[in-house]
Amino acid sequence: MSDKSGIEWTDATWNPVTGCTEVSPGCDHCYAKTFAERWRGVPGHHFEQGFDVVLRPERLDQPLRWRRTRRIFVNSMSDLFHDQIPDDFIAQVFAVMARASHHTFQLLTKRHGRMRSLLNDEDFQVRVGQMRFRMGEPEPADDDPSWGWPLPNVWLGVSVEDQRWANIRTPALLDTPAAIRFLSCEPLLGPVDIINGLGDSWLTGIGWIIVGGESGHGARPMHPEWVRSLRDQADVAGVAFYFKQWGEWCPEDQAPEDAVVPARFVRDDGTGGIRFGKKAAGRELDGRTWDEYPERAA
Repeated sequence: MSDKSGIEWTDATWNPVTGCTEVSPGCDHCYAKTFAERWRGVPGHHFEQGFDVVLRPERLDQPLRWRRTRRIFVNSMSDLFHDQIPDDFIAQVFAVMARASHHTFQLLTKRHGRMRSLLNDEDFQVRVGQMRFRMGEPEPADDDPSWGWPLPNVWLGVSVEDQRWANIRTPALLDTPAAIRFLSCEPLLGPVDIINGLGDSWLTGIGWIIVGGESGHGARPMHPEWVRSLRDQADVAGVAFYFKQWGEWCPEDQAPEDAVVPARFVRDDGTGGIRFGKKAAGRELDGRTWDEYPERAA
């Protein structure tokens, strides 16, 4: 947990839960698991239990102590809708987000089914309100937007690594109440055609698309045309587009002429890439960075 973050599209991270389990190919080289498992079995270490799911109730009030307005990525080291996390604990997290209405919270999940079911459940919404009262929040004014549903300062996103998971997770996201909905296509492992795959329903339902390549050991290359396609689809739909990074691999034509290339590949279509490292590969696409954000819902 940190009030600063190296993740490009957020300002801070908040981890009231740590630990997770793999559910799809995008999890294969999970940075969070790799980091946490390094410390498994070390007595007294925060990750003594490695990447097992652990509730961290002592962290629940952290955003309430951050006075400067931030974009906060919730559970960068877990998934809030993991089946080992009790409904009541998730309700507490939502109650804190509601109370910390000066922040914007960015929630990303691969558990699209539980997210949709829980956040459409009126009993859960009531439970969130009850948690707010238990935390000492007074009765709301009639015109207080923070007591509406969905919470106006909470953005919900799903991870989409290829077409299969776009077709599965995106409709569930569209069926979930949210102030802003977004897709995180990182690591992008294949082409994603949202327009033809899902029809026009997503055009008004998705507010943000993040795209990024994979980094770390065993990183898989990302084709530049996969990125351009998503950028162009976002442009057609008027959706904010954020290109986070190339990852370990970048297109051949982006490397400096004198670069020392440790690894190179060529695709069937003749395009190629080099393993250049995340920092050196950078995050420029077609000569510029793409740092668009959706506007926060009123």
